[in-house]
Amino acid sequence: MQGEQHYLVGLDLTGKRVVVVGGGSVAQRRLPRLVASGARVEVISPEITPTVQGLVDAGEVVWHDRVYRSGDLDGAWYVLACTSDHGVNALITADATERRVFCVRADVAVEGTAVTPASGAHGGLLLGVLAGGEHRRSAAVRDGLLAALRDGTLADHHDQPAGVALVGGGPGDPDLITVRGRRLLARADVVVADRLGPVELLDELPPHVEVVDAAKIPYGRAATQDFINTTLVENAKAGKFVVRLKGGDPYVFGRGFEELIACAEAGVPVTVVPGVTSAFGVPALADVPVTHRGVAHEVVVVSGHVAPDDPRSLVDWSALAALRGTVVILMGVERAARFADALRAGRPGDTPVAVVQEGSTRAQRVVRSTLDTLGEDVVAHGIRPPAIIVVGPVAGLASELPFRT
Repeated sequence: MQGEQHYLVGLDLTGKRVVVVGGGSVAQRRLPRLVASGARVEVISPEITPTVQGLVDAGEVVWHDRVYRSGDLDGAWYVLACTSDHGVNALITADATERRVFCVRADVAVEGTAVTPASGAHGGLLLGVLAGGEHRRSAAVRDGLLAALRDGTLADHHDQPAGVALVGGGPGDPDLITVRGRRLLARADVVVADRLGPVELLDELPPHVEVVDAAKIPYGRAATQDFINTTLVENAKAGKFVVRLKGGDPYVFGRGFEELIACAEAGVPVTVVPGVTSAFGVPALADVPVTHRGVAHEVVVVSGHVAPDDPRSLVDWSALAALRGTVVILMGVERAARFADALRAGRPGDTPVAVVQEGSTRAQRVVRSTLDTLGEDVVAHGIRPPAIIVVGPVAGLASELPFRT
């Protein structure tokens, strides 16, 4: 087949026997998509990787723990020769050809009777790119096409049904939104956006997209939740696809479930796209792991929008003070000193604290403190929202890193 152009086709392998000979890294890469196609996949190899073993244990593939032998391809519809032995791969290809079964040869692609394209999925599309055996070129083109589809540069003219998508945009850096979140954003007719979301992505939206400012600036003006709910429902009922772009994760102090309830009561379909919550993502960017072996076995995420002694508070601060693990406080800058006092009722005053302001953005700042000095340090350093407060031994681990500051 060398020098000739391949014929690109989609195979319906549902319920059909597919044989993969070899259980190494190449087979490991190919198996998930074969399994997802619904094929009855059988692996023939005396050794398999732990990942392949996981597929076997899950019952997704059948493993024959032995070397390849003639007759193994009887009844097969498709074959992949993925061993590290060129002679065995040649034998598999010859056997497949004799049986008129298409065979992909991993070591020398042009000597097989089929080739695997560089493939990727986007919004119900399955893309496949062939470059005559130039794998890096086909992969680069595939990646470029997917990126263009995801950011809206290349339109796929797929009609997005009316409805609402609650999209978690991550802690602020536009690169930290999920692939699915970015794909749905590119299809939006209306975007209802928070200030704390990845607002830089709004500049990439086509001119026809309506952007509604739902900014909830702490301790300042705020769009009411009723207004947000009404905006989502009315636009969706007008036949538009609405993306509610939120910072972090919609269901981690993001009032996302309130918005889902409003849409559900109005009969509006909702898609929920989780995001990287700032409670975990922002500390990580400041060299603060919220858990660490032998240091913290629990993590508690707390809303700091009301003080510990406020009758509206649902938090048992005495219980938190008695714990030994990590406490992550969101929306707690204004009352940082009061939270520190509450935790000192059961924790040492020198317990490490890390405060991360505007995490993941160019303006990120990190202040290292303790429960004893937290209130003073927040004021002295001019910390302002949005900021994450992490309390516990994990907040002091960064000092052990020799090349980090």
